[in-house]
Amino acid sequence: MKRFANANWKGTGKEGKGTLSTQSTTLSNTQYSFSSRFEEGVGTNPEELAAAAHSGCFTMKLSFVLNAAGFTADNIDTRCDIALEDGTITSSHLTVKATVPGITKEQFDAAIADAEANCPISKLFNTKITTEATLV
Repeated sequence: MKRFANANWKGTGKEGKGTLSTQSTTLSNTQYSFSSRFEEGVGTNPEELAAAAHSGCFTMKLSFVLNAAGFTADNIDTRCDIALEDGTITSSHLTVKATVPGITKEQFDAAIADAEANCPISKLFNTKITTEATLV
């Protein structure tokens, strides 16, 4: 399986503007710019998209890990915070809240560790990954 996205940029790094589009068309000429990346401008940015990719990938992997252990989550909410410092993504922090009937805290923690280590986006990132998980 292969997936693709396209980026287009016009102008300088600071004053220019760009668009992003994805194969699925979920993003279709979606605006990004210096201000949406480094300030509070309208549009998306690469770090926000990386956070969306990591939270989505991790959450789906966690669901698969739980299913393999005989559990089905009623709900999993995952937030991902990406830190960009001096031009480098320095960390990805996952905050997870999940409702999983019948699971023990130890089983849940093992599933979290497995998903953190083995989701494809975690494997892609060359950064510190941390997880804070709550079983509700």
